[in-house]
Amino acid sequence: MTKLELYRFLAAHALAVVGSISTEGAPQSALVGIAVTEDLEIVLDTLNTTRKYRNLTSNPKASVVVGWEGEKTVQFEGEAFLPEGEELARYKGVYFSKWPDGVDRQNWPGLVYFVVRPRWIPGRFLGRPPTITYPLHQRVGGGRHRRRGPESRPGPTERRSAIPSAGRFAPRAR
Repeated sequence: MTKLELYRFLAAHALAVVGSISTEGAPQSALVGIAVTEDLEIVLDTLNTTRKYRNLTSNPKASVVVGWEGEKTVQFEGEAFLPEGEELARYKGVYFSKWPDGVDRQNWPGLVYFVVRPRWIPGRFLGRPPTITYPLHQRVGGGRHRRRGPESRPGPTERRSAIPSAGRFAPRAR
């Protein structure tokens, strides 16, 4: 899947599930309205009284799942931030082009805009072979890989990354 195909898939959707981590370490998810930039960033609005606001301002790590029709999804990990100034105006323009009623909401007390910048996007199209992953920023995704032999199994304290290393999974730092 090319970057353009990925953009088109994301832009064709208006809703996504955004996952975040509470200050207590509990996972939390929310269905949100989204817009997408050509750099594959997800733009969303929320109130500063919501759990996702508290979570993302204390820990910017986020996951996003877009799509589910026909078992096609794009899932990614990224980092959220609150844009300011000219950057905020640019992201609002992207958001308002998808959600014209957002122009009226922008004056609500406590309304903020988050941008989730992807760090890893493994294209997942369930029921079909894994697709090419578009690498972004620091991490490179690789879809699903088969494990070969017991030496490739994670130890009790290791998590595995989808980053292939010499044909094997590489441990991902916690």
